[in-house]
Amino acid sequence: MNYRSLTGAEIAQLKAQGCSAKNWNDVEVAEAFDARYVRETNFSGKNRIGAFRREIELPGGLTVHTGIYNATLHNCEVGDDAHLYNIHNYIANYHIGANTCIENVNAILVDGRTAFGNGVRVPVMNEGGGREIPIFNELSASLAYILTLYRHRPAMIRELEWMIDAYAEAQASDHGYIGDNVRILNCGSIKNVRVGDYAELTGVSRLKNGTINSNEAAPVRLGSGVKCVDFIIASGVEIGDSTLVDKCFVGQGCIFDKHYSACESLFFSNCQGMHGEACAIFAGPYTVTHHKSTLLIAGMFSFLNAGSGSNQSNHMYKLGPIHQGVAERGAKTTSDSYLLWPSKVGAFSLVMGRHTHHADTSDLPFSYLIENNSESYLVPGANLRTVGTIRDAQKWPKRDNRKDPNKLDCINFNLLSPYTVQKMWRGREVLDELQALSGENTEVYGYKNCKIRNSSLRHGRELYTIGIQKFLGNSLISRLEKSEWRTMEEVRAALRPDSRIGLGVWVDLAGMLAPKSEVTNLLNGIEEGGLTLAAIQTKLQEMHAHYYSYEWTWALDKLEQVWGCSVEEVTLEQLCETVQQWKEAVVGLDKMVYNDARKEFDLNSQTGFGVDGDREQAEADFEEVRGSFESNSFVKAVLEHIAKKTALGNQILDRLGNLDN
Repeated sequence: MNYRSLTGAEIAQLKAQGCSAKNWNDVEVAEAFDARYVRETNFSGKNRIGAFRREIELPGGLTVHTGIYNATLHNCEVGDDAHLYNIHNYIANYHIGANTCIENVNAILVDGRTAFGNGVRVPVMNEGGGREIPIFNELSASLAYILTLYRHRPAMIRELEWMIDAYAEAQASDHGYIGDNVRILNCGSIKNVRVGDYAELTGVSRLKNGTINSNEAAPVRLGSGVKCVDFIIASGVEIGDSTLVDKCFVGQGCIFDKHYSACESLFFSNCQGMHGEACAIFAGPYTVTHHKSTLLIAGMFSFLNAGSGSNQSNHMYKLGPIHQGVAERGAKTTSDSYLLWPSKVGAFSLVMGRHTHHADTSDLPFSYLIENNSESYLVPGANLRTVGTIRDAQKWPKRDNRKDPNKLDCINFNLLSPYTVQKMWRGREVLDELQALSGENTEVYGYKNCKIRNSSLRHGRELYTIGIQKFLGNSLISRLEKSEWRTMEEVRAALRPDSRIGLGVWVDLAGMLAPKSEVTNLLNGIEEGGLTLAAIQTKLQEMHAHYYSYEWTWALDKLEQVWGCSVEEVTLEQLCETVQQWKEAVVGLDKMVYNDARKEFDLNSQTGFGVDGDREQAEADFEEVRGSFESNSFVKAVLEHIAKKTALGNQILDRLGNLDN
């Protein structure tokens, strides 16, 4: 934009309208500047003012003309059709974008050189230090996972920290930025904060040293009483109702509300925090807590649902709060549950009661961890057959709040994957080893500070087998569906993997599932130098994009172990047996889920309905509110799934049965 000096007539008009300047020569304006729309304004330092040519409508329907009214500006640039009104103190060292409205605020300033929250060290997981993560605008959950947990590779960590510090330095400035189409209304102090386009700040109490990465596709909204210090807020975030954020990264699509308190923590895509408190946590995607008495502390979580009164302890009153814990993806904690760190909870497990014996159930996923007389009892595999687990897996993709086309976090929603199935495979081995070591008739087995009843062990092993058969069959049928084949040789050709990548152990990088070998290659590349932060993000996204190719390589390796031969030697009978086992596993698990759902419609569930009537009235009231079991959308979906998968299995079996000789 071209700017010019004020004319003598304009200066005279501005003075007549209550304006002043230390030096009018330091005030430049756009060619179409109209002095009528600048009143009661004081200018200090060098300022540039745009043109004010239109009216805007404020909340409630009030219409005002854009301009600057009752304000003090120091070293500012104000864009076209911005509206500044009633700045109680002053705005200093800011570029204010076009069509931005700032009304009734205390002070907005940049004081010295700042990186706007980039480079702030967050002591995540271990309050005693050692895992400090430098946050920055483009931080992804997967990169943060590497920075947090791969401290055994100090050279690689140093390289990453150097890159992030260089990024932070590139962001540093002694001038702030408030983007286009921003609304800042009735706010307190805003210091050293960069605000992206289309952000809405209404009634915010205090912001200090941070970046709000808002944009048109995914605006950020901050509400009444919010206080944020040393922060990075990603696109599409909503924070309201006196929430406190101190030294945190808040990822895309997160929602904090109802007096939530978050301190020294990382939150990634679609986390939700209400009422409760978080301190020094790594909250991977979909970490959710909605209850006032819930504390999440010094732990790593993802796809977590924390019940009311869920708490953990990281302090044993010896060397300080130095302990940490991990709840792997999909864990749930019930009301009043408690975990004494260090502990590790297996994927998709349910924690009930108080546990003080440092359990490690990571090799036994989909389990119940239940307290009984101060002892921790483990029920392996029990969560595979529950309606809640299936419902969670279905709802997560539907609740993705990210509107930004540039999604920072790579999220894999699959319930069954090489990551979870390798654990079930190992879990089956663990249960066999326990039985072999202690005897088949042992009543209660001991395992890593937990107890497992004999019946739970036997049933858990069966459930793991069903889960493994379902996953391997899913992978096999998916592969067969994608190609045409009429002979056994063509079937074998269709089943050959695209590459050898995918073999071995898989890891969960806070939402992204990948072969450990590929992650190790990436870490080696970082350590060797030459990679940029953008290149690292690209490589992570490429890994994520190739998931199904890698998954098939892993699944075929397991199938070959089951068959006892390579894909080049597999027989038609073995393929048919695998498909039949898959069909039985899918239908079997679905029936378990179906029966579990039925419990939500039994007589006990109707307690409290039809409060002033008889049983018939209670049933009628229940059905009006909850509907009937048969009409429930989830129940209908389960029945449809059974029919669909049965038909698919039969179709594949028919095709295999009609192969040309």
